[in-house]
Amino acid sequence: MRQNKLYVGNFPYSVDEAQLRTVFSVYGEISELAMIMDRDTGRPKGFAFITFSSQQAAEKALEQNGRDLGGRPMKVNMAMERDSRGGGGRGGRGGRPGGGNRPPRW
Repeated sequence: MRQNKLYVGNFPYSVDEAQLRTVFSVYGEISELAMIMDRDTGRPKGFAFITFSSQQAAEKALEQNGRDLGGRPMKVNMAMERDSRGGGGRGGRGGRPGGGNRPPRW
């Protein structure tokens, strides 16, 4: 399986997309960079996903794992594919423990 997508985490909230591109573009062409933002505040959450155009570039970029960025050691790993169960939330079914979409019985 071809893997060219990295998870990059543990960097300060002050780091922006341009800084990440600067750090990681030396390894190869970046085809996509997705900084994850907090839904409520609109601020970065301190992690991102970077997709390189080649697997070799992604593998070389793994050497950034543990390197300092803004005073914090970055965590850089190959991104894990999420299973597509859909939904989200607790329990995966309507957000209620135990599942289902019926109202709770109090």
